[in-house]
Amino acid sequence: MRRSTLWQARINNARRSNISLNELEAICVSRLIDSLEEVDAVYLDSPDVIQERFGARISILSKKPMKGLGIKKSAKKEGTIKMISEHKADLKYPVVSAASIIAKVTRDREIENISQALGFDIGSGYASDDQTIEVIKDNLNNPSFMPYVREYWKTMTDIRQLKMTEFLKK
Repeated sequence: MRRSTLWQARINNARRSNISLNELEAICVSRLIDSLEEVDAVYLDSPDVIQERFGARISILSKKPMKGLGIKKSAKKEGTIKMISEHKADLKYPVVSAASIIAKVTRDREIENISQALGFDIGSGYASDDQTIEVIKDNLNNPSFMPYVREYWKTMTDIRQLKMTEFLKK
């Protein structure tokens, strides 16, 4: 199975267990932080509009001691990691901006790899992209395509609802 389909499966499994995307991201970020040998500070672009909540999730999930803005935790200890968790942090911190660019380029390459593997252009993969929406509508029964799509994506719910409405009109 391709790396890209593994992520969709992981997201689908988490959502089936009522784990939100923000919670799943916090799990992955905390594991990444825990895997680092030496880290003094982390800057997080919070996907949660309540930025402190995302920071608190990371702090709770990580095995490393952290102190973040607005997070009440034990007194500062030796080796405590400074954590900045802000919504839209990429607009304020150059290191987050750089990471955001790298993530976008990586994502775009993966979308291109998926299109090549499928043999057709899937568009940008964003919910706002008309081409992506049409490709999904046209491939709901395509077993090669569906492993690349998140089941619990609002866009999928909307498309399935539209298909059901179209079916009922017949």
